[in-house]
Amino acid sequence: MGLVSGLLLLPLAPARGVCWIAGVMQDAAVSELYDPGVLRSRLAALHRAYDEGEIDEERFEAEEERLLDLLDRSAPARR
Repeated sequence: MGLVSGLLLLPLAPARGVCWIAGVMQDAAVSELYDPGVLRSRLAALHRAYDEGEIDEERFEAEEERLLDLLDRSAPARR
């Protein structure tokens, strides 16, 4: 980057910084969303809540299906 373009683009530095931080946060959220360990612990917590009667069968099945789909999607990415 040249001196002139650096000076002209200097006012945009905070916006570029915010975009960079947003990208890093998005990458972290996506990696956590598809992390098999996190998905398994959420699945275990779901089973525990169902066994203790905190959630009904309909909600349990819907959430279990969603978590298993996420787990299936994360498996090819990890291989």
